[in-house]
Amino acid sequence: MQQVHYFPSSSPWRIATLVVAAVAVVELIALLVVSGIRLAPSNRAVAKTASTEKTAVAKPTVHVPLAPSHPLRPRGRVRVLVLNGNGVSGAAAGAAQRLEVEGYRIGGTTNAARHDYSKSIVMFAPGWAKEARRLARDERVSLVTPLDGVKPSQLKGSKIVLLLGT
Repeated sequence: MQQVHYFPSSSPWRIATLVVAAVAVVELIALLVVSGIRLAPSNRAVAKTASTEKTAVAKPTVHVPLAPSHPLRPRGRVRVLVLNGNGVSGAAAGAAQRLEVEGYRIGGTTNAARHDYSKSIVMFAPGWAKEARRLARDERVSLVTPLDGVKPSQLKGSKIVLLLGT
């Protein structure tokens, strides 16, 4: 008897199914490789961890504070300069009155160099961040930043500046 090889020509969907399954397997392997690369820690992170572990073994860890910590100063010891940056007449004076009622000392009120600030800002001198954050909470101001570009002579003895926006 002669052996007959049977290749069904009437079932092309079987070949298509096998091709689609092979492509899906290749895509799955590619996704696993890419996710493994993306989720694996970088060599720098591994090296840093290893060097930190070696350092920790070689030397005992000593806690050194970056800056001396001080308790929150009372409002009566905080001098605030109020700048009108929104162009509304009397805005700085009104804010200064509110601050005085809350216990702050006022270093002065004046107009800012510009009158187009869209938001109010609390700025602080080095070492006065805690007090600046409290003032920002008191006045419902969301922007708190270190003083930048202001000369000490312009501060009129103040350590915090409240710049009023709209």
